Amino acid sequence: MPANTNNALWPNESLDVPALRASGWRPTPFRDVVLKVHQRCNLACDYCYVYTMADQTWRDRPRTMARAVWRAAAERMAEHAEAHQLPRMRLILHGGEPLLAGRETLAALVADFRAVLRDTCALDVRIQSNGVLLDAPTLDRFVEQGVSVGISLDGAPAETDRHRRFPDGRGSFAAVDRALQLLSSTYPSAFAGLLCTVDPTTDPLACYAALLRYQPPLIDFLLPHANWSEPPHWAGASGQQPVADWLIAIFDRWYDAPRQETSVRLFEDIIALSLGGRGRSEQVGLSPVAVVVVESDGVIELVDSLKSTYPDACATGLSVLTHDFDAALSHPGVVARQIGLRALADTCRRCALHPVCGGGHYAHRFRAGDGFRNPSVYCADMFALIQHVIDRVHRDVSARLRSSA
Repeated sequence: MPANTNNALWPNESLDVPALRASGWRPTPFRDVVLKVHQRCNLACDYCYVYTMADQTWRDRPRTMARAVWRAAAERMAEHAEAHQLPRMRLILHGGEPLLAGRETLAALVADFRAVLRDTCALDVRIQSNGVLLDAPTLDRFVEQGVSVGISLDGAPAETDRHRRFPDGRGSFAAVDRALQLLSSTYPSAFAGLLCTVDPTTDPLACYAALLRYQPPLIDFLLPHANWSEPPHWAGASGQQPVADWLIAIFDRWYDAPRQETSVRLFEDIIALSLGGRGRSEQVGLSPVAVVVVESDGVIELVDSLKSTYPDACATGLSVLTHDFDAALSHPGVVARQIGLRALADTCRRCALHPVCGGGHYAHRFRAGDGFRNPSVYCADMFALIQHVIDRVHRDVSARLRSSA
């Protein structure tokens, strides 16, 4: 795959943001703010991009976000919503494991955010958790405060326990299963969905069936973070697409179901994009990414999947204690993810599927020495998956048009 042709680290050293602005380009304001309320985790997942990959800045940050920091973040959100006339913003409580901050701390944080933004915009609050500490009193509080909960799970017990373990080596499935049984049966209105990291060495249909047990309203399948300098451990011979094969098996099962059992964001995005619509995720499409991260010390960072690439890849040099969010809108790392086709490698521009693929996940394009202007390390897999989905959907659309003629 071709590297960046100008031999400078792209975009940080070679993207001309002033020239883009002079040409008429304008940034898309942030809609989502990811708040790192707790910097540590009670699990030791073997694929975790925060703790096991290139960037280790978590070690030097406060364990728990202080109230002064989260109140500053809330004020910045309100300023941003007012400046850009945003009717709604989303706050995502993240970590580490955010439930380690404690139920009362989280309740105080959510109350402060809602109070600050009450007269500015509607606030959608979500928390992404491993589920281990989730219990009825916590869910009662979340329901009371209008907080929805996403849980990470990798399918059946054996697969989950292989990857998502406690630091002492014990598997986490039993604890997460208890939480999900409670969430799906007693608190379904607070259930945002499941996040599952793809493992193509496992049985895809068994994984999907295990996830469906909890009747999730949404499933997000995420590719494990890898790049050209640190490729997936199963990378094999040319012509093999193990991730595509795994996802295609689930797509066919999902697509052929007599009724929709759940929403699968990746599949729905590919379908929407192939029909000329818009996507909702970072994995496909060319829509501007409008997400910003606030770390536990108040530092404003780029999306934290970039921690999988190189140390300080997320750094902006900004903080909610001293800067507004508009300051981050001119950072090359933000701009590169909002300029669509202009950010893609030449190989991607020449590909007929680029309006759907969008070059793949940004973190998966990285190559040490030249940056992110490369195709995704999962390029072959994404091509095979997208082509399969397009073929199936377009055949059905054509058949319906013929039958109604």
